[in-house]
Amino acid sequence: MKETPLSTRKEIKPLFTLGQAVLILIILNIILFIVSLSLGRYKIDPITVLKVILSKIFPMKQTFDDTVKTVIFDIRFPRVIAALLIGASLSESGAAYQGIFDNPLVSPFILGLSSGAGFGAALVILMGGNYLLIELFAFIFSIIAVILTIFISRSQKNSNSVTLVLSGFIVSSLFTSLISFLKYYADPYTKLPSIVYWLMGSLSQISIKDVMFVSPFIIVSIILLYLLRWKLNILSLGSEEATLLGENPTRLRFIIIFLSTLLTSLCVSISGVIGWVGLVIPHLGRMLVGPDFRKLLPVSTLLGAFYLLLIDDLSRSISSSEIPIGILTALVGAPFFIYLMRHGKYRWS
Repeated sequence: MKETPLSTRKEIKPLFTLGQAVLILIILNIILFIVSLSLGRYKIDPITVLKVILSKIFPMKQTFDDTVKTVIFDIRFPRVIAALLIGASLSESGAAYQGIFDNPLVSPFILGLSSGAGFGAALVILMGGNYLLIELFAFIFSIIAVILTIFISRSQKNSNSVTLVLSGFIVSSLFTSLISFLKYYADPYTKLPSIVYWLMGSLSQISIKDVMFVSPFIIVSIILLYLLRWKLNILSLGSEEATLLGENPTRLRFIIIFLSTLLTSLCVSISGVIGWVGLVIPHLGRMLVGPDFRKLLPVSTLLGAFYLLLIDDLSRSISSSEIPIGILTALVGAPFFIYLMRHGKYRWS
């Protein structure tokens, strides 16, 4: 594929300043957070939801049933918080990967990272391992998948964006085949249903313990990537320029890849494989504030949280039975990926 010269690509004019975009997204996230807590088979008025939340902060007379508090805090609250954290993590890691590899088509899903993490987790489920082992194996095989993708891509003399994407598809197919192998030998009555449903991605089984376990690691990783956001601009200039500016590009790339992979594996360990978020959201973020990573990372984080929470609300609202969230993100992400392939003339960095 012949790439359009940088000088002939169209510039994307940002729609908002950073302050405007952050303010709008924070307001939208707060509104959707309250609405999401009100959705479900047990209908709760959004005003009542707000009262229940405020009653936890301020002393006030209780005008609602204890059942309402139980539904909100024990059932819906962990799921909503998980959707916000996972959406933010996948979006920020996707933007970071695109910056490291200087490639607009890169995401944890495209690089095979999600499939690698899925294989590691499925292996532990088959062996009957505990939650900590699922997280550990998901992270280990995430790293293996990224290393394989980079190795295959750079083994070609003329490595470019298309080569990296194709390498990611190869690695993803490899781990998908290995997952199929595990499913073939899994017990069809116990292990197989768990693996299949988990691989489709869902937030329905997330508990408050899951959220409390992963949230510190996710929040710390998000903050660390945020603090490194301006260095992604330096890496986009190339290794030689980054070295001249006093940076160690090899070490910096390793740190960012480690944090991005940790974020993705943490998400996979509690929600299953949720693809396309890390590809779609960073591009929407560029449309809002432009390609500067100092602006893009915080906007992608907030936008990803809003996006995944919205998709999760749809997954449990548009039909009588809940639709796995990974199916809906794929239905949105695949057409968007086709759009990117057909409109590669737009400058993204």
